[in-house]
Amino acid sequence: MFSQKRSERVAGGVTIVYKPQARQLRSHHTKTPMAGPTTRTRASWIADRVTALPEIWALVALHLGLVGAWRLMLVCKAARVGAKDFLKTLPGLFVCGGDILIRVPVEEVWRLDLATLRWEAMPALADARSSHACCAVRNNLVVIGGATSFSEDASLGSVEMLAEGEGAFTGQPPLTCGRIGGTVAIVVNESGSAAGQVLLLGGHVEDGETVSTVYLVDLATGVCTPQPSLLWPRRQFTAARLPDGRIVCAGGIVFDDTRLSWVEVCEPPTLGALDAAWTWREIPEMSVARSGCKGCVMSDGRFAVLGGIDGNNEFLSSCEALVVGHDEHWEVLPPMHEARSHFACAAVAGCIIVVGGCTRTPNGVDHLRSAEVFDEVLGRWLRLPCDLPYYTGLMGLGSALL
Repeated sequence: MFSQKRSERVAGGVTIVYKPQARQLRSHHTKTPMAGPTTRTRASWIADRVTALPEIWALVALHLGLVGAWRLMLVCKAARVGAKDFLKTLPGLFVCGGDILIRVPVEEVWRLDLATLRWEAMPALADARSSHACCAVRNNLVVIGGATSFSEDASLGSVEMLAEGEGAFTGQPPLTCGRIGGTVAIVVNESGSAAGQVLLLGGHVEDGETVSTVYLVDLATGVCTPQPSLLWPRRQFTAARLPDGRIVCAGGIVFDDTRLSWVEVCEPPTLGALDAAWTWREIPEMSVARSGCKGCVMSDGRFAVLGGIDGNNEFLSSCEALVVGHDEHWEVLPPMHEARSHFACAAVAGCIIVVGGCTRTPNGVDHLRSAEVFDEVLGRWLRLPCDLPYYTGLMGLGSALL
């Protein structure tokens, strides 16, 4: 077939003769353009182009978390830019108030930039305080109650707020429930109030009595509406909201100065119970009693409780995590580098950061400046190069991510 000639008449009367077989032979010997890169070379070229994009490294940093992002900055220039872009999206760690070594409350507020690991001075509190509740509400830093001295009968009922972009704290209406310290504030997800609402759990009141009260506090008015009480009075404990909306409380000190390992959770009524209030239920206790401990919710939903002081008055570096669900139980976490209590704590980007607090030394109880981070991916604690700006350290300080 290919040996036959085929002709075609085109415009102008010119006849072009096609010889397919001959054309094939000529094309076999004719010089062709240079071939493209091999599959391996092309794959390498694509990889080089992709890894040169900071946007790609920012996505990698997102999946690696806080510590992983810091390590990415050592890989290459594009990785450093991408990791920094990710770190800049993270909130800063605010710490406020607390006691210095001579047990005098301070009014200073500092913010730790997680991209640079540097502390930045922020507007000071109107009232120096320690053992207060602190949380972020609608991008505002809210500080509630606390004490004006180390004595528990010097409690405060005042509320302060640092609004986003403002240069000073402003006073909010005082709490109608009176003065309170050693309490925990949990933010309520709502949009109806003018300034937001928080749940205020436990603590000690003006005369030093430890209470089991729970109040819904309207920050715009200071009105405290009673809610179902805790199962036990407790102060200097930790609490957090779980991913499913339930609230868990752990540790603390009861009215007779006994340190607690008891844990309870507040949950909605059973299915079908209309207009019923949430109730507190006892769940498995921790492996050891802890007061002055801190807790947070990890990225996998576990509730981690860190440090504190046990029933023998020993400072703890140990940590444990509550696995929630049908099989509620506690798991051991790696210990911190330093035993500490009454410190600042926050969970962010797959990590837990702790700062300050106090510990026992051969000379007695001493305050801490140090900071460390627990990386959930590595499963271990790392020291951070960003000590608190106070040379004496701080304990009883409040903290929040903002």
